[in-house]
Order: sequence, then structure tokens, then C-alpha cells
Amino acid sequence: MNATGGPPEAPGGRERRRVQIVPGGPVLVEGPVEVVLEDGSTAVSDRWLVALCACRRSRTYPFCDTSHRRRRRD
Repeated sequence: MNATGGPPEAPGGRERRRVQIVPGGPVLVEGPVEVVLEDGSTAVSDRWLVALCACRRSRTYPFCDTSHRRRRRD
């Protein structure tokens, strides 16, 4: 935390975002976020914590809908 109680700042004055990789699950990112997809389009979420799909099975890709729970990768 910085002196004002907010998230720590990275060099250049930008706030750092925490990213957590969940084994066998999504990538959790402190929000809000703007995700740039492969085709150049963007997906936006204003939530305070965003789960991004890592298995590409989600019907709401790039956001996780827990589809990874139905079948595990080998």
C-alpha cells in the first residue's frame, strides 16, 4: 500500500495490479480491466476482481464461467 492506503505504485506513477494464476482454473486480476483480444477487440469489466479464462472453454471468453470445472486438462 502507498501512503494514501491505495495500491502500491509502479515506476512511472502507475498503480500495480495483482494477478494470481489459479492452477487448473482462471487467472485472477484486480480490476477494473480492459482486455485486448487476439482480433484487436476489447472486453471491459469494472468489477474489483476479474477471473480471466485460461482453458478457452468459457462461453463468456475472455472471462471465466467455471467451464474448467467440468473437465480437466491432462
